[in-house]
Amino acid sequence: MTTFSLGLPWARAQALFPGVVACAVIASAAAFLAGHYHAPMMLFALLLGVSMNFLSTETTCAAGVSFMGRTVLRWGVALLGLRITFADISALGWQPVAGVVVSVALTILISIGVARMLGFRSTFGLLSGGATAICGASAALALAAAMPPHPQREKALSFTVIGVSVLSTLAMVLYPIIARWLGLDPQQAGVFLGGTIHDVAQVVGAGYSMSKETGDTATVVKLMRVAMLLPVITLTVMLMRARTGTVEGGTKPPLLPWFAVVFAVLVVINSLGWIPKEVATAGASLSGWFLVASIAAIGVKTQIRELMSVGVKPVALMFFETVLMAVIVLGLMRFYG
Repeated sequence: MTTFSLGLPWARAQALFPGVVACAVIASAAAFLAGHYHAPMMLFALLLGVSMNFLSTETTCAAGVSFMGRTVLRWGVALLGLRITFADISALGWQPVAGVVVSVALTILISIGVARMLGFRSTFGLLSGGATAICGASAALALAAAMPPHPQREKALSFTVIGVSVLSTLAMVLYPIIARWLGLDPQQAGVFLGGTIHDVAQVVGAGYSMSKETGDTATVVKLMRVAMLLPVITLTVMLMRARTGTVEGGTKPPLLPWFAVVFAVLVVINSLGWIPKEVATAGASLSGWFLVASIAAIGVKTQIRELMSVGVKPVALMFFETVLMAVIVLGLMRFYG
């Protein structure tokens, strides 16, 4: 049998091609709009995808859209490992590292508890809290990929991506003002911005708008939060295994998904310097494109009426999580000086 270059059977590749191209076009349009209007690319990709919802019912595109929203999503998460090295993390000392671990853990745990109080499933608290605590839309995508299938999962994911993208943009504008008002020095401001703003792009924008030192520190702290993806995904899968026992086919999910293993391996070999800088940069860029294209696919599969029916409580939960993260980080900064 003739095979496609990615190892897919040629007939399968032909079936996927229309949906893959559609998602790639949406991602390109999102990149164009983000560059011209300085708004989150993920948000544009999701909204454009939602506006193209009819593609999910087109038989020619359905298979490719599903492929982009699942397989390509997981490769995008895996390649995030190319953004991180142990040297970046150790350069700041133990206090910011400890602060990141504590703030991420507290934000997620409190989010799960508050979500349950509001009548939501624990998984929604984990999804929204993880997105807030770790790295915005990318973390939401990674956590959703590690969760078992559920009828409400894509609705919750779409809402979380929209919410975290909007809140991250607001934080990018407001948090530098707060940092100046609090009289934080450049490194403290970098720790604050990198430890609180949701998406990497917004952290970079906010940090370098203040100074180069603040931008450098904010970026490294943010990448430390990205590194928290691995333990959080591992704990998520363990929780899912304990609660659900088995999935389709009667088998338990693996303790660590393959994309999390690839993520960890890439962090290690990138830290050892075995990957040329140009290759690591290209891989990280490819990861970004994969994630944008996959969120476009998720948008295509989202039903607008379902998204509009979420009510005010999920909005309040995500706003609470954002404020909570900022309060925790500022409290920890005051604690360790």
